Amino acid sequence: MTLGLLQAAGGIGLFLLGMVIMTDGLRGLAGDALQSSLRRFTRSPLSGAISGMVATAVVQSSSATTVTAVGFAGAGLLTFPEALGIVFGANIGTTLRGWLVVLVGFRVHIGTVSSLIVLLGVLLRLFGGRRLGRIGLALAGFGLVFVGFVSLQQGMAHFEGLVTPEIFPDDSIGGRILLVGIGIAVTLATQSSSAGVATAIVAVDAGAIHFSQAAAMVIGMDVGTTVTAALATVGTSLPARRTGWAHVIYNVLTGIGAFLLLPLYVWSLEGLLPGVLQHSPELALVGFHSAFNVLGVVVALPLASPFARLVERLVPERPAPFASRLDRAYLDEPGVALRAVSATLGELSAAAFTVLGDSLSGREADAELLEDVREGLSQTQVYVGHIATPEDGRGADAREVSALHVIDQLRRLLDRCAQGERIAATRRDPALGEATRALARLLHLEDTERSASTEADLGALEARLVDSHRDFRRHALQRASADDIPNDEALARLDAYRWIERVTHHVWRIHHHLRRMALDHPPAPGAEPPEPD
Repeated sequence: MTLGLLQAAGGIGLFLLGMVIMTDGLRGLAGDALQSSLRRFTRSPLSGAISGMVATAVVQSSSATTVTAVGFAGAGLLTFPEALGIVFGANIGTTLRGWLVVLVGFRVHIGTVSSLIVLLGVLLRLFGGRRLGRIGLALAGFGLVFVGFVSLQQGMAHFEGLVTPEIFPDDSIGGRILLVGIGIAVTLATQSSSAGVATAIVAVDAGAIHFSQAAAMVIGMDVGTTVTAALATVGTSLPARRTGWAHVIYNVLTGIGAFLLLPLYVWSLEGLLPGVLQHSPELALVGFHSAFNVLGVVVALPLASPFARLVERLVPERPAPFASRLDRAYLDEPGVALRAVSATLGELSAAAFTVLGDSLSGREADAELLEDVREGLSQTQVYVGHIATPEDGRGADAREVSALHVIDQLRRLLDRCAQGERIAATRRDPALGEATRALARLLHLEDTERSASTEADLGALEARLVDSHRDFRRHALQRASADDIPNDEALARLDAYRWIERVTHHVWRIHHHLRRMALDHPPAPGAEPPEPD
């Protein structure tokens, strides 16, 4: 019995390893074609479902398909309902593994030559080119799946007469609920519903469990995959969280539907195909697995948009730490909305100045605060894009134009805040050090101390840097030529000079446009000369 248990466990391990290797090989063969095809052929939830099903069948990985859909939704290349269609279709594609196991493993008996298939795949992987190597990897994984399947069958044979349907919960409502729980536990233990379904197929074929017991466990295995999806949503982007929870909700609802329809499925098979549950229970099982997933997609597709709105309400957009003022209720009132934007941009700028000032002063920058600023700025940019256009014919509000200037300059400033080597180089040169300290002092001013004179000081500092740029460059290169400093250090200081010059410009223009936004009647757009990039 111990030998059988070890052999069955090893078979499951080989099956899982084969699936991983085969998926890697197929994904490598598909390459960018998988992503481009998903994007090109997805125009609606229905076409998304077909694309998701085909893609999952090709690469044998619903995870790869789902991750691609999440990435496209996050990038705005797919709408959320279209991404949901791909997720729905991926569920159908996953059931094709069961058909692969039954038709090839039981009917073709490929297990007898599976070791040779593994050998052929390995030889192609070792001695073939790039494409042949990927084909070999997929082929080796395919063969290994059935090596593991045969080992699982042989291990289960040791339990004949010891493991019988009577030791499992009976075929009642309560018993089926327990069996669903067992299916969930199996998926959590193996981290793969495919391995669980394969085990159920072998068990029902060996007579260790009845069809109804195996079907209830398969329902649990489908639901069990959602636990991993739910855990994977922690700390991810909003589209990823919504897609992950949509997968959870959809699979749970599909599982409930399958649980309720199981008696009807058994009754229909007994009426239409008498004896199939006794003679070919494995076919009936994979048929049930595919049937309830297909039915779930058929029911869900017409409701994709309402379902997406439900998920959006259940997983709402969380405002960034600096975006709490950006209430969507203000969007139809441009004046009110722009005041909220002005205050938000002021807070974001002050936080960015603090991080940058600390870096220039030699202190460790607050990376978490910097990331909060990035997220807040992103949400502010989206919010500004939704502010209603005035209907009085005056065109764009000057404060909105200034807001876009601030967003642009602040985005560039945040990118430069991450350039640590340049920041460090600014402190190694006396001339640069003086400019760095002057900028740091201006950055560390409290909000109440910022005024028109601050803006003037920043403008003057940038002007001095621009005027002295050529002299600094000549002096640094002369020192390098005279071996006073290494050539690499001279080039690093020149790079740092350009960095401090551009950073000063960004800070100056941010100050300027924040002050314009604070005015009740700012100058009209174009009333002042355009600023350089």
